[in-house]
Amino acid sequence: MAGSQRSRGWPGPRGAGQVKRVAGLSVKGCVDHPIVLTEAVCNPLYSRQMMSELLFECYGVPKVAYGIDSLFSFYHNKPKTLISSGLIISSGYQCTHILPILEGRLDAKNCKRINLGGSQAAGYLQRLLQLKYPGHLAAITLSRMEEILHEHSYIAEDYVEELQKWRCPDYYENNVHKMQLPFSSKLLGSTLTAEEKQERRQQQLRRLQELNARRREEKLQLDQERLDRLQYVQELLEDGQMDQFHKALMELNMDSPEELQSYIHKLSSAVEQAKQKILQSEVTLEVDVVDSKPETPDLEPLEPSLEDVENINDFEPLFSEETPEVEKPVAAVQPVFNLAAYHQLFVGTERIRAPEIIFQPSLLGEEQAGIAETLQYILDRYPKDVQEVLVQNVFLTGGNLMYPGLKVRIEKELLAMRPFQSSFQVQLASNPVLDAWYGARDWALDHLDDDAVWITRKEYEEKGGEYFKEHSVSNIYVPIHLPKQASRSSEAQASGKGSGASGGSAGEQA
Repeated sequence: MAGSQRSRGWPGPRGAGQVKRVAGLSVKGCVDHPIVLTEAVCNPLYSRQMMSELLFECYGVPKVAYGIDSLFSFYHNKPKTLISSGLIISSGYQCTHILPILEGRLDAKNCKRINLGGSQAAGYLQRLLQLKYPGHLAAITLSRMEEILHEHSYIAEDYVEELQKWRCPDYYENNVHKMQLPFSSKLLGSTLTAEEKQERRQQQLRRLQELNARRREEKLQLDQERLDRLQYVQELLEDGQMDQFHKALMELNMDSPEELQSYIHKLSSAVEQAKQKILQSEVTLEVDVVDSKPETPDLEPLEPSLEDVENINDFEPLFSEETPEVEKPVAAVQPVFNLAAYHQLFVGTERIRAPEIIFQPSLLGEEQAGIAETLQYILDRYPKDVQEVLVQNVFLTGGNLMYPGLKVRIEKELLAMRPFQSSFQVQLASNPVLDAWYGARDWALDHLDDDAVWITRKEYEEKGGEYFKEHSVSNIYVPIHLPKQASRSSEAQASGKGSGASGGSAGEQA
């Protein structure tokens, strides 16, 4: 049975003897059933060549057929025995196509593409809401905008008239959609109890004490190393090693043994004081942990020395709430606004502005024609009798054409461009998103034994990877015509004649 195939990984090297269990792969690491693959409209030959090479050389597919997704959807929604003509309007995530179908075959010369789709609509909606709510830039994500676009947007039958309706306050209140963004209702400054604030202050004091103790230990270690170095130099003097002593004294930038002795005395005093401070801070920290009082401890004994002033400045934000000016009104402060209401998005005219870009790309600053102008341009390329046939079957498919009101808008645009009292018919796919897959499944089952639509491994090896067979839902095959290379004998004759002619001309000149 044929069907669409999407591989999750690359198989191992051929002939490596590896046994793989991948979805869609057999025990030997190859696909043993036909594959139906969708491709873009007017797909380049190089892209098809790379895909055919991957399927035949890597996965060992027996045969492959290529088709266009919107044509598969068209095939699924029409009677199987009817060879029909029509206009297919297909809009996906990145672009929109308008494809004319004449007697069941694609007219590739008159196909047109608009480089706008669902992705650009979601990005435009995101920009609109971020400009409207600059305080929620992080919460207005692209995925959330896609959800709003699919569930709350619609196509206006008359865009300007619909905008005028939104100017009415009553119409706005009745049609605006409110979106609730996630938020946290806990305010740190207003919901903390006295016990929680007391515990937080104690934790901050402990952290500051630990930081000061760690800095004292580091400074003590550096001073101890320098003291050991100076004592070593003094031992050189006591041992009578004068040459090494004077050399070490010059490295220390000292002039005399008296200066060395003075530095040793100062460093010894500093080391002893640092050790006492470390011992005192450890005792104080133990007392605070074991016996914590309900009231705020006095901060005066905990004032650090001058070398710790820079680090305390780093912790100023932690103690900002301990000032008496802040403590008094904290219990009585209440938010002046509703936090849940602050995190709400009011989606009003954005509901119609975002999807309108496929009709008016100028809203995005794009110099492209919309669906209506492109549709008119394609119809003008055909005679009037062919136009009448095409507009009798205008087919809409694709995930970006599921907006409410889209079919009515297309009918309004056709009514404006068609002659007076002319008829037309617009049909929306039964499932614009999945009908392409259903159509590919139906087509594969109907043509499973038809060798005129499948490319076999033998044909791939004979005619190249860009080759494929045309059918009712495929692109038009345009083979590559390379200039014929002249044979070596003809090239030699041409070069001989050229040399002879040049020799004759040279003789005549002589």
